[in-house]
Amino acid sequence: MTTNIDAAAERLLGAYAGGTPCAPVRDLITTAADAYAVQDRLTGRWLAEGRRLAGRKIGLTSRAVQRQIGVDSPDFGMLFADMAVPDGEEIPAGAVLQPRAEAEVALVLEHDLTHERHTAADVIRATAFALPAIEVVGSRVRDWDITLADTVADNASSGMYALGNRPVPLKDVDLRLCGMVMERRGEQVSTGNGAACLGHPLNAALWLADTLVRVGRPLRAGDTVLTGALGPVVPAAPGDVFEARIDGLGDVRVAFGRDDTGREEG
Repeated sequence: MTTNIDAAAERLLGAYAGGTPCAPVRDLITTAADAYAVQDRLTGRWLAEGRRLAGRKIGLTSRAVQRQIGVDSPDFGMLFADMAVPDGEEIPAGAVLQPRAEAEVALVLEHDLTHERHTAADVIRATAFALPAIEVVGSRVRDWDITLADTVADNASSGMYALGNRPVPLKDVDLRLCGMVMERRGEQVSTGNGAACLGHPLNAALWLADTLVRVGRPLRAGDTVLTGALGPVVPAAPGDVFEARIDGLGDVRVAFGRDDTGREEG
């Protein structure tokens, strides 16, 4: 199985390096444990290359999406510092394969979360502030033809992300009831609220904190946590501009660069 894990990692790394989506990796791995082992291979490679770990992302926080993929819990991936895009800035064409945008609540921590089992109070106390976020997910797997094993191995289909610039203490916002509207080039394309994220974004963060302690990579002070989509994910194309507004948190924008050669993004 170690050979298969290495082969799956190399297939995904090849897609990253070559800018061309690859075949799914579920022919090589089948279990969630194996998929996270592949993700660990990728993480280790990137850390060795000098990338800095800046936080985590939570995926599969929608019950409907969980049913579609056949799982009953979220998944997670790694956020690296070079995945962050300043609010309103442009993502270069081709930087994320098969990009899609989703609006989320981001939490930024000021204390470690290292208990074997956390409470909601632990997470609240550890959180410095919340920010609006747009996560640009991407898939190295051709045509988004993914199962749980494929997306987990592919760093939970992570791409890039943008954060708003106005930090809001948790006491000043109701994350469960906060409404979200996301527009693409001025047209409304996604709506939702905090309850769409496992009933409350803090529920997702609590799941993540406990899970990461079990796997030996606990959340640390300074980490950013993308808690999961508040509404439907939307495909992105060159030239698109997305703006997300979340009640109580403000807004955040991200743009997608055009490919001067005329070639569409992967």
